[in-house]
Amino acid sequence: MIRTLQDRGVQQGIDVYMECTVTRLLMDGGRVAGAFAYWRENGRFIVFKAKSIVIATGGIGKAWRVTSNSWEYTGDGMALAYEAGAELMDMEFVQFHPTGMVWPPGVQGILVTEAVRGEGGILRNKVGERFMEKYDPKRMELSTRDVVARSIYTEVKEGRGTEHGGAYLDISHKPAEYVKKKLPSMYHQFKELADVDITKGPMEVGPTCHYMMGGIRVDAETAQSTVPGLFAAGEAAAGLHGANRLGGNSLSDLLVFGRRAGLAAAQHAKRSSTPSIDNAQIEQAEKELLAPFSNSGSESPYAVHRDLQEVMQNLVGIFRTDEDLKKALAELVKLKSRAAKVSVEGSRLFNPGWHLSFDLKAMLTVSEAVTYSALARTESRGAHSRIDHPSVDSAWEKKRNVIVRESGGMSRREVPIKPMPKELQEILDEDKV
Repeated sequence: MIRTLQDRGVQQGIDVYMECTVTRLLMDGGRVAGAFAYWRENGRFIVFKAKSIVIATGGIGKAWRVTSNSWEYTGDGMALAYEAGAELMDMEFVQFHPTGMVWPPGVQGILVTEAVRGEGGILRNKVGERFMEKYDPKRMELSTRDVVARSIYTEVKEGRGTEHGGAYLDISHKPAEYVKKKLPSMYHQFKELADVDITKGPMEVGPTCHYMMGGIRVDAETAQSTVPGLFAAGEAAAGLHGANRLGGNSLSDLLVFGRRAGLAAAQHAKRSSTPSIDNAQIEQAEKELLAPFSNSGSESPYAVHRDLQEVMQNLVGIFRTDEDLKKALAELVKLKSRAAKVSVEGSRLFNPGWHLSFDLKAMLTVSEAVTYSALARTESRGAHSRIDHPSVDSAWEKKRNVIVRESGGMSRREVPIKPMPKELQEILDEDKV
C-alpha cells in the first residue's frame, strides 16, 4: 500500500522524520520531485512530493566493524544522492577517532571524549612508555586525531598494545574529585560499562571509525548538490573539513550549513514549478524494496554486513596499501552479488533483517566510493594514510576525487581545486613559519 504525506497530515512532519526510511529519490527529468519511503513500524509505503529535498543523514561508520557510530550511520543519504545523479567528493577521507573503548566486546568502539586528553590524560603502551613522544613530541596527546590514531595503531601492530589490543589512557594522576567534576560522563561510562574506576587506573582505548569528511558535493553558499533541488548538510556533505575534521567542528558545521541548506531549499521551492512523478519510478522502488521477501537465496543480510565490516576494517582502515585496496574492491564486487540475493522472513512489521537488506545496498555503494577514491589518491594526507605512498604529493593539492554514476556504473574523475583567497593563504603561510 502506498500512502502520500497528505494521508497522515502535513502537520506530522516530525513524526515522518522519526519513523520513515527513504529508499529512493524520485526525479522529474534532471531535478528532484520527491522521495519513496516506508514506515519502519508497519512496513507501509509512502510517497513524498517535494520541490526541494535536504539530506542530513550523517556518515557511513556502520560499514566498519569498530565504530563510534550508531545503527543509523549507513551512508544511505550519500547513496540516495549518488543514485539520483549527484556527485560524491573526498570519499577517501574517513576519520578514525583515536580513543574508543576496546573492552568489553559489547562496548567496543564507544567514544572516549578528547576531553580526557585535554584535561591531562596520558597515553602509554603496555610497557608503560609514553609513546606519543615518538610521534609528535611537540603536541604529544594533543596532536590531531589522525596522528594519535595512527600512533596507537602502530604501537599495537608492533606488539606494544594492551591486553585487548589498544593503549592505556590514564587520567588517574589527577585528583579524583577533579576527574569526576571535569569528566563526569567518562567516569560513569567506564564504571558502568567496563567496571573501571578511571580515578584509580587507566582506560583501555583504541581507534574507532568516527566521521566522514567526504560526502555529497555541494555549493558552499547554498548547500545545493549538482542535482537541482537536492541539498545536503552536515556529515552527509563534503568540502568543509578537508582531509581531517578538527574536534568540535561538526556542530558548527550543522548550525551554519544546515541553515544555509534550509534557506536555499526554501527559496528553490518558491521559484520552482510543481514537479510530476512518474509512477514507473514508484513501482520500481516498491519492487526492489520487497525483493528480499521473495528471493530464493539463502544469504542472510547479517552475514553480508558482517563480512563487509571485516573487509573495510582490515583492508580500508587506518593504513592503506595498493594491494589491500584492490583486494577490497574485488571483495566488494562479491558482496554486492551476495547482497542482491539476501532473503528475509516474517512480515513487514518492524523487521530488522528487512531494514538491513536495504541498508546494505547503501553501505556497499559508499564503501566502493571510499575504496575507489583511496586507491586513486597515491599520497598520505590527513585521515588518508597510504603505507606505500607515505608522503604528501603536491599535485594533489590542486585536485580532488569526485565520484559519479555513469552508464549504471561508478566512475571517478579529478576536478581542480579553486585557489584559496589571498588573505586566507597568507594566514596559512604564517602558520607554517
